[in-house]
Amino acid sequence: MLASNSPRRRDLLALGGLAFNATGTDVDETPLAGESPGNYVIRLAQAKARAVIEKAHCRQIIIGSDTTVTADHAILGKPVDEADAGKMLKQLRGRTHQVYTGVAVCHMPDGKMITELCVTDVPMRAYSDDEISAYIKTGDPLDKAGAYAIQHAGFNPVESMRGCYASVMGLPLCHLTRALQKMDVAFAADMSHACQTFLKYECPVSSVILRSK
Repeated sequence: MLASNSPRRRDLLALGGLAFNATGTDVDETPLAGESPGNYVIRLAQAKARAVIEKAHCRQIIIGSDTTVTADHAILGKPVDEADAGKMLKQLRGRTHQVYTGVAVCHMPDGKMITELCVTDVPMRAYSDDEISAYIKTGDPLDKAGAYAIQHAGFNPVESMRGCYASVMGLPLCHLTRALQKMDVAFAADMSHACQTFLKYECPVSSVILRSK
């Protein structure tokens, strides 16, 4: 079970060839005082997984995930309105920031939970104010951490990528694969190959992630 209604996460998880159902969660996403970005996304991923336990079957695996953007030592969540989205996009413009994604996998039969953290450097291009305005008018930034979607074809916010593209979309599949392997659960497909084919992206870090424990 995927503890998310995000279409991006559903599309990515479907690449594994396993049947799953998805359900949304209502989790307070307010950061705690002094909380680091890594601890923040891991805590929320765990909370999302726990929030759907009562909806899961006794033999299911539950997957929770949370993603946030950080810049200038601050967590940038979802913008509250269009003005906030514009402020975030201008703050990120022409700079490299970090995206943190936490994954929590809960094994229903014994309640065991394994977590993974992926941190990705994201270099943004020097898009113009007019491009920001046009992108905001699409409505796309308003439900995205940091006010952007890396895969948005009309805006194309990112200059280049050297890390996990899927993590910036919300679900780092190699980290998820590693967590599932610890529970003796395997995807039906070659997840790394399927991910790179789907995203049209040659990932420079997938083999390193899958080799490490």
